[in-house]
Amino acid sequence: MRSFLRAYLGSMNGRQFVRQVRRWARAKGMNVRFVASEGAGSHGTLYVDNRKTTVKDRKKEIGKGLLNKMLTDLEIEKDEFPYAGR
Repeated sequence: MRSFLRAYLGSMNGRQFVRQVRRWARAKGMNVRFVASEGAGSHGTLYVDNRKTTVKDRKKEIGKGLLNKMLTDLEIEKDEFPYAGR
């Protein structure tokens, strides 16, 4: 699975991450919402059911470590997360 993550880690920004999480959550029948006002500056909070994570500026790229942290916060398995290039 690590090669799967490496395929898109450097090319995903915050907006793409939110979009992919929404797709993933809808497929699982989960509630998802993004609240831009719940974050400092250009940050926002992404909620998936009772889980949440902070999404940095939605225009900037997400690094490997931050992506892994956000997936962990939302309890999303790396192999379940949709490919960002879709």
